[in-house]
Amino acid sequence: MAAQILPDASFAQVVVANSRRATMPTTKSRGRKYSKKAGKAVEREMRAMKQGTLRSGRSGKKVKSRKQAIAIGLSEARKAGAKVPKKRS
Repeated sequence: MAAQILPDASFAQVVVANSRRATMPTTKSRGRKYSKKAGKAVEREMRAMKQGTLRSGRSGKKVKSRKQAIAIGLSEARKAGAKVPKKRS
């Protein structure tokens, strides 16, 4: 592995030539984070929100927020056993 040091270069400006590190780092593909079933659940809740028929759980108030509609869709997908990442706390 040959390194070229540019004139008047700091440590951060050292260029590594003829190396794999000069290209983009390769990462393993991990597959889908959310299952298709989860996507369908969110899509269903978004449509209900836009039609004005989506209501929140406890209070029964109409849902107006896009984020809240997505959260409801993901929650229902979790209950149905779809592949959905854990909730952030």
